[in-house]
Amino acid sequence: MSGGIVGNSLQEQLLKAGLVSEQRIKDVRTDKRKTVKQTGKRTPPAEDPVRQAAERARADKAAKDRELNRQRQDEAQRRARENETRQLIHTHRVVREGGDVAYHFTDGTSLKRLYVNKDLHARLVDGRLAVVRQDAFYELVPAEIAVRVRERDASLVLVHNQPAKQPEADDPYADFQVPDDLMW
Repeated sequence: MSGGIVGNSLQEQLLKAGLVSEQRIKDVRTDKRKTVKQTGKRTPPAEDPVRQAAERARADKAAKDRELNRQRQDEAQRRARENETRQLIHTHRVVREGGDVAYHFTDGTSLKRLYVNKDLHARLVDGRLAVVRQDAFYELVPAEIAVRVRERDASLVLVHNQPAKQPEADDPYADFQVPDDLMW
């Protein structure tokens, strides 16, 4: 309480000089105590540039911490979505055993092939099955699962043929169907 000591010595000097009376000093002390009691604190300290700089640094650090936490949460959510998609593909994949027919498709700019049996090939061609990428492998999944995978990450669905439309009644070329399952 260095402020109190300095204040008392100044008050004593003013009293000795005869500039204030003892009663006036007591009144000032009483008013000060009442103010402190009512507000619960002493008079606010003068603005300190060091304190302001520390507050700014604390606020900046808190903002950086919030941003870092948000980035970590985003990354965790992204990983969770990837794991859900991986699990979805894994649980609904169609087993390809004894494939003797090559089904060709593109993955980006490269041409790929899967060996499937005739039934799976027909289902791929008419859109009941789709080819999806899971990590470094290709899997066959039902069309409904391919739609769900596409909603999460469209780049994973490599082949999903749309079912053939029924020809219109007045189509002059209705008798000349072009086969969709040409082998190449």
